[in-house]
Amino acid sequence: MLDATDKKILGELAVNARIANAELAKRVGMVPSGVLERVRKLESKGIIQNYETRLDHKQIGFDLTTFVLVKTCEAVGATKLGEKLAELPCVQEVHFLAGEYCYLLKLRVRNVDAHARFLQQIGNLKGISGTQTTMVLKTLKETLALSLEEIS
Repeated sequence: MLDATDKKILGELAVNARIANAELAKRVGMVPSGVLERVRKLESKGIIQNYETRLDHKQIGFDLTTFVLVKTCEAVGATKLGEKLAELPCVQEVHFLAGEYCYLLKLRVRNVDAHARFLQQIGNLKGISGTQTTMVLKTLKETLALSLEEIS
């Protein structure tokens, strides 16, 4: 289980994964060696899985964010198609769902034409029976940080 110090460390890293160990130690009230040891334990337990760089997708030409709901003919509980969808480069997230649709995909593409090509591409995959797309007009909040206060 996580203690209060682990939660503080995770909170700081969620905001800035590039924070220097000495600065992190100062913010959580520990010595740098102790913080480094805790971070390594959090990594080895798989709680910290990765450190990522957040890009401004529009500045590098990916102007369109879409969410695509996907219906399939897969057996209940099967995720083979979802694994194939996850391999496609423009797919940032794949979520297996309960309900009418089987998957929710988050895509970043250059434009509407690129999105149409994506839909044609997945339309050719055996087992996909339908899609529904929602285009993002403006993102008001997007974060990977979790509300760590809710962890007991």
